[in-house]
Amino acid sequence: MKKEIIDKIKAMDTASISDAMDKLGVPCGLYRIQPVISGHKICGEAFTVHYVPTGMVKGTVGDFIDDVEPGQVVVIDNAGRDYCTVWGDIMTFTAKTKGIEGTVIDGVCRDVDGIEELGYAIYTKGRYMVTGKDRVEVDAVNVPVSISGIQVKPGDIILGDDSGAICIPAEIAEKVYETARMIEETEQKIIAEVRGGSTLKAAREKLGYHHLQTKEEK
Repeated sequence: MKKEIIDKIKAMDTASISDAMDKLGVPCGLYRIQPVISGHKICGEAFTVHYVPTGMVKGTVGDFIDDVEPGQVVVIDNAGRDYCTVWGDIMTFTAKTKGIEGTVIDGVCRDVDGIEELGYAIYTKGRYMVTGKDRVEVDAVNVPVSISGIQVKPGDIILGDDSGAICIPAEIAEKVYETARMIEETEQKIIAEVRGGSTLKAAREKLGYHHLQTKEEK
């Protein structure tokens, strides 16, 4: 069932899913998280990773990659740190080889040329060459994390495209999809009305466009 809903959501775009989650009253947008390279789409279950600054004893930064399953999305909570990276060329190569769906980082990455060469989908808040080794370390995996103030739990669904990335709680994924499909169908009807000679204003009013994303009343 999870693969079926992931496939359905992957066929949507982040804008429609975001509107659907607005209607359901659930925040989802991962603010300022943008694709490092365009032209890719990711959708998969989150494998979450939490980073903290290092202490007197230095910890590891990337060995968790061995535990990520094909099709999962690596979601790294580095607290938005932009002064050191937590992802580089070795991680990119390993993830691509393992069939990992993509990576989302609340922070930055480096070795962008390798990311482009391999065509690996990664979403970050920027790029910076300074290593995270001896600066940050992994203190937990597969725990709830925060990406741009949005909670991401292990197994939640991450969708990313050229507009950015969003998180869909696993327990409401089906409802989110059905709501997004309704919104997309309504928007296509508006386009059909305009194609048939209607004004955009009239078409939008007729089909309730301005309230498609409005939160439902209980």
